[in-house]
Amino acid sequence: MKIKLSIVLVIVFNNLIYSQVKTTNNIWAAKEFSKEISLFKSKEFLFNTVLGSSEQVVKFEVTSLAAANSGELTTLLYKCESKQKEGLILGFYGDYWNEAGVLYQGYSFKHLEKDKATQLLNKIKTSLEENSKFLEDKSDNNNIYFKYDDMNILIWTNGGSYSIRIFWQGFDSTWEKTAFERSKRRFEKKIK
Repeated sequence: MKIKLSIVLVIVFNNLIYSQVKTTNNIWAAKEFSKEISLFKSKEFLFNTVLGSSEQVVKFEVTSLAAANSGELTTLLYKCESKQKEGLILGFYGDYWNEAGVLYQGYSFKHLEKDKATQLLNKIKTSLEENSKFLEDKSDNNNIYFKYDDMNILIWTNGGSYSIRIFWQGFDSTWEKTAFERSKRRFEKKIK
């Protein structure tokens, strides 16, 4: 009886230790990816890393453009008129396991200033257009890839649609056609 009670207590306390709380290094215990979480977390990244801390009051905007169906990649637009900065933030999310086999989800943000963001979005679109016959020829078998900045980008078609995988700092995130086109369209509309 003591052994059974001990096992139950170990399981209960182990589950309490690995509950859904923030740990260090941008790792969260078993929490779903979401556009809202990305928007929330990106604000700290934006004012600490991109805009810089300030004792003065600084106004800025952050808008969610789109999230991939998987939630692995979220795109956010930012503008700060007083610092004359605007651009795109890519929010990357991925799964990690600790030594005990507990699943965690890590995240990180990639900042692209307006011109670099425009170049990336246009390069993806142009690559798709210029290679459409090759990509559609054998459906899942034909792929294209290229490097942009410190990201590797892989594109393939599947049943008349395409998907984009972005590899960056250990993240492997998929950007579906709908999410990419929505991000590009909203980015171009809001940044003029």
